[in-house]
Formats: sequence, C-alpha cells, structure tokens
Amino acid sequence: MYSHQPLLAAAIAMLVALTSTPLLAADSATGLDFAVDRDNAPVLEKNYSPFVGDDYPDRVFWGDTHVHTSYSYDAGLVGNTLGPDAAYRFAKGEQVISATKVPAKLVRPLDWLVVADHAETLGVPVLIQRSDPMLLKNEIGKKTHDLYMQGKVYEAFEYYGRKVLVEGNNPMSDPGIVRTMWEEMIGFAEKYNDPGKFTAFIGFEWSAMPAGNNLHRVLVMRDDGDKASEVLPFAAYDSADPEDLWTWMARYEEKTGGRVLAIPHNGNISNGVMFATETLSGKPIDKRYAEARAKWEPLYEVTQMKGDGEAHPLLSPEDEFADYENWDRGNWAGEKKTPEMLPHEYARSALKIGLQLEQKLGVNPFKFGMVGATDTHTSLATTREDNYFGKVSLMEPGPDRFAGQIVPDPQGVGTATYEFETIASGLQGVWSRENTRAALWDAMERKETYATTGTRITVRVFAGWDFDEKTVLRPDFAKVGYRDGVPMGGDLRAAPAGKTPRLMVRALRDPDGADLDRVQIVKGWLDANGELHEQIYDVACSDDRAINDKNRCERPVGNTADVEKATYTNDIGEPLLMAYWQDPDFDPKQRAFYYVRVIEIPTPRWTTYDAAFFGVALPDGVPPTQQERAYTSPIWYTPQG
Repeated sequence: MYSHQPLLAAAIAMLVALTSTPLLAADSATGLDFAVDRDNAPVLEKNYSPFVGDDYPDRVFWGDTHVHTSYSYDAGLVGNTLGPDAAYRFAKGEQVISATKVPAKLVRPLDWLVVADHAETLGVPVLIQRSDPMLLKNEIGKKTHDLYMQGKVYEAFEYYGRKVLVEGNNPMSDPGIVRTMWEEMIGFAEKYNDPGKFTAFIGFEWSAMPAGNNLHRVLVMRDDGDKASEVLPFAAYDSADPEDLWTWMARYEEKTGGRVLAIPHNGNISNGVMFATETLSGKPIDKRYAEARAKWEPLYEVTQMKGDGEAHPLLSPEDEFADYENWDRGNWAGEKKTPEMLPHEYARSALKIGLQLEQKLGVNPFKFGMVGATDTHTSLATTREDNYFGKVSLMEPGPDRFAGQIVPDPQGVGTATYEFETIASGLQGVWSRENTRAALWDAMERKETYATTGTRITVRVFAGWDFDEKTVLRPDFAKVGYRDGVPMGGDLRAAPAGKTPRLMVRALRDPDGADLDRVQIVKGWLDANGELHEQIYDVACSDDRAINDKNRCERPVGNTADVEKATYTNDIGEPLLMAYWQDPDFDPKQRAFYYVRVIEIPTPRWTTYDAAFFGVALPDGVPPTQQERAYTSPIWYTPQG
C-alpha cells in the first residue's frame, strides 16, 4: 500500500502556485478537504473532460400539450369521469382505470403534460356532479344538471352545446365559479409538478369557433401557480378573435411578470381561416398583426386525433406521403370544404405563405415550429396504435366503436367524420437539458421541438455553412452543430459568398416501435417573381436503397404487417439513419425554409389492432396499415436586407 498524501500535497502546491487566491483549509484536523474560490480558479486552455462547459440541449423530453379531462364540457358531459388527477398519474406511468372501466397504461411514462381543459365553462361537469348551488342559480346550468342527473347524459350535452356554444349564452358569468374551477386546475398542476422528474404545466384551451370554423388555441404558461392564479382564463365568450387573445396574453405578462404562449390546432377544420391572409374582421394582415402572431404563437399543433395537418395531396401532388390521415370535408357547422380553403389550413402551405407575407411586411406571421399532441377527451394520452383509447370516453375500446361520429353533418352535405377516422396521434419531443417548466417552455418558445404521430422517434437536425459529410458521423455531432450552425427552429441569414446550406440529420427509431423507412428534407421557397415552390428530397434510405434522379428512394421499403393478426416485424428498415445534405438548388436571394420528415416502415393501424382483438371487420375505406412519422420544426433562410 502507499499513501496519497504526497501526491495530494504536490497537487495543492501546484494549484497554489497557479492562483493568486490562497486555498482555505476546510478541516484542519484531516487536511484533506479544501474550498477553492471558483471565480479565481485557473482557466485551463484545454480540459481533460471534453464535457466541461457544455450547456446545449442534450435530451429529448416527451409530452402532450393537449389533454382534456372531466373538467371539459365535451368530455365530462359525454362519459369521462377522470379528472386531472388521473391524467397526471397516467402520464407519469401509473396504471389507471378508464371511464369505461378498462385498465390502461403507457408503454413508458411521459416526461411532461399540459392539462388543457376548455376555458369555456371550465369545470361544469364537475359542478353538475356536485350539484353546486352557484351553477344551479343559472337556468342553463340547472336544466343541464337535471338532465344529467336523470341519466340523460347525451341530452344534457346536446342541450348545453346548443344553448352555450351555438346561441352564445354563458352560464359561467359569475367569476366566483370560474375562480373556483381555475384554482382547482392550478392545484392539480402544482401537486404533480416535480422539477427534474416530471413537469406539469398550467394551461387551458381557448375554443373560439366563429361560424363553425376551428380557431382553437392551447395556452401554456411558463409559471407556477402564484402567477397563474392572478388571472382567470380567457374564454371564447370574452372574444372569438385571436387578436383579443393576444391582448389578454400581453396583459397577463405585464401584470404577473410571467410568460405564456399559444398553440393553434386543427386548421383542417377551419375552412381556410386558420392561416388566412386577412384578420377575422376581414382586413388584410398588416405588420402589427404579423408581429403579434409571431410573438404569441411560436408553435403549431400539426398532428392530433382529429387528423394530420402537415400536407395535403391537392396542395402537394408530387408528395407520395401527403395523403396521410387528412380530414378535409368541412367545419364544425357542416359547411363543406372547397379547394380554395386548403392552402390556408395545412402547415406546409402556411409556412410558404409566411415567406410571401414576410417579403411584403418584413415580418413572418406563420413562422412556427411543429408540435404534436393528442387532444384526447378521455384524460388518457394514448398515442400507440395498439393502445388507443379513442377521442372521447363514449368511444373507448370496444367492438362497436367504429361507427361513432366526431364531426357532424347538420346540413347533409357529407361533412361527417367518424371515430374510425381518428388517428392515434400525436406527441411532442422537446430538446432541453432539464425537465422543468422553465427549461421546456423556453425550448418551445425557441422552437427546438418537433412533432410525431405518436411514435417516439429521436431526431435532430442542424444547418450551417461549413459542415462536411463526416461531421454527422462524429459522436459529438450535436456539439459541433450548435457551435457551427443552428438547430431546428433556428435561422440562417445572408449566405456567405459561394456557400449553400448544409444540413446534418440523425434519426433513431422508437425503442418500442418500428424501424425507419427514410429521412426526407422538405424545402419551401419564394422565387424572384413572388411564386411559391416546394421540393422533397429523400436524404437517407434504409436497406441500402439508392436515391434516384427524382430525389427519392429507388423503391418502397416493403411491408411486413400481418393484417389478420395485427403484427409486424423489423426485418426491413433501419434503427438509425444519418444524412448529410447540401441544397443543390440554393439561391442566396430567395427566402426558404427546411424541415425534416422521418418515415417509419408500415405498421398496423389502430383499427387493425381493434379488428384483431375484438374479432370484428375492418371499416370500409380505412387502410389496414400506415406509416408513422416525425416532423421537425423548420430552419429558415433569410437573404440579406
């Protein structure tokens, strides 16, 4: 044996010689513990540990910004008996019993959650169950209560919807009722928020629906309950105009010193209003409007149970993956869709329109990142095809749930959409160093986040001017990406002479899911004549497939799904795909954006799992398999000036 004391003494002597601040003995009895003045410690030119000073986001945290519980009228009045308590416990990985008495559990816990119950009549179902005297003072509240207590649950829901949503009455005009419910919601979030382990955001949904056009937004607060409780949620009763919502958000921040952002969703049910180039009052978008929208709405919910909203085959006829779970029949009022509405409903076309508006106004109002969420009304954030508990509790797993109607057809023109057409989607991945409200919210604001249709693919993309093809192979490629480029959600500006954007992408399959088919880069740009364009480039193909002269994998990946048994194997595809790509068509004078789309191999759709489990026939018109996918937030290029 030998003593460490001589080595320790020598090390201390060296440190003393290198710093003008003497070391202070912490315990003279042992002589082994010392406190160093860290501000005056020697700065080494090179550290042995390569991770010293690293502060870039290094983990993906999975969550859902859009969960409704029994506190929402269109959940609690149609069978959901699970409140926020159950929603948080389920998200944290606990097994719960659904409203229809079916055990439910996630394959892996989520890292964070937003319970986003509707601000409009927040908590009414719970107040009805409690026979709350404040609610019973109101005629609408009392009649809804009486119908519900008589077991006429759906009649209560229809009556309430007609009187409140259609006719515009507000049974929650008493702020005391709203205050009670809002503080209960805050209390649940505070109870389950566990910084570093699980984040429970405080939020709500503003559910404006002028003329039946979906303009809903989920609001997510960065703050704790002390600030959130200083206000009451802004409801569509207060205004159906997004500009008034943004004004409320500005007042919230001014009053509390807090932060809040809004996430629009389901432009596919807005009949061209979600990304219109006019305001709700019919005036052309101006710079003031564009600045406000860009500030308050940095994200867009591109996929959820009510259809996928990335692209549409009529808008992107050259995109063979654009025809994915589109809902394109009409709005909530039964107004039939027209082709002219579509460009103002889908994310890719909105991103392109944003380039035009930026050229004109100097600000891009549609400069949003991509997120996925469920919009579940069962309190259960289930997004796997083999674990899908449906849109509402009336349509939880069972042999007869295919026929339920989600979007009505009151005018008889073909706008009805059914439960079997919902999709088990989606999730949001957030790149961050910490699982806290502040860290995750900040990542959302800077758009370092991405959407999936329910799978947990890990994907990163960086863009820069000087990457080479070997950089993406480095184990520290992310460190280099941050040092020499920008991540998803970032901006490239004013291309150096002779340079073109170079993108590095890595995609890793869900460890509990399917292999990857391919990685694609989607580019949109504005040419010198003011015309908009898009191009899709396959940049990585599994199974040694080459990329042909049309920028596509030379052949389809194949399909291992057994439809009758609702199974598949990972005999095809790859668990990891990497790509380095230079834009071959870059013009430094043209505004552009790039985002990554990752496609999995075909797997059984949730309806196929249901058909196998319950022994029923597949519904007509629904494909037995589908290909899950991820969409990153874009990276934008802006020319000089």
